[in-house]
Amino acid sequence: MVIEHVAMYVNELERTREFFTDYFGAKAGEPHTDQKSGLRSYMLSFDSGAKLEIMTRPGLEDPQKHPSRTGYIHIAFKLGSKEKVDELTARLRRDGYAVSSGPCDTGGGVYGSSVVGIEGNLIDLKA
Repeated sequence: MVIEHVAMYVNELERTREFFTDYFGAKAGEPHTDQKSGLRSYMLSFDSGAKLEIMTRPGLEDPQKHPSRTGYIHIAFKLGSKEKVDELTARLRRDGYAVSSGPCDTGGGVYGSSVVGIEGNLIDLKA
């Protein structure tokens, strides 16, 4: 069994698409719009084969995202080296995204960092 994709609602669809294409090399499919519900979405594909669907629609609820909440908590990207983790973490920090931990050894020999990314969603960067 294989997870086909993961989906997330966002407030700013185009800004979120740009975030994942710019920082993580995602390739965005054609935009989809459902005229009846107002749903708009993109399917983002990554070189690894992973896919992330980003969606927006009228009337979304947007409670504060507490880091210790239940449910899905972060997206993790394996970058392939400590240097790439350091570089992307520094770039995201320069661009105004908060780094919540690292870069450092996160335990078990794994090097990484955690960044509060687009719309307050946590993103882990792993070597």
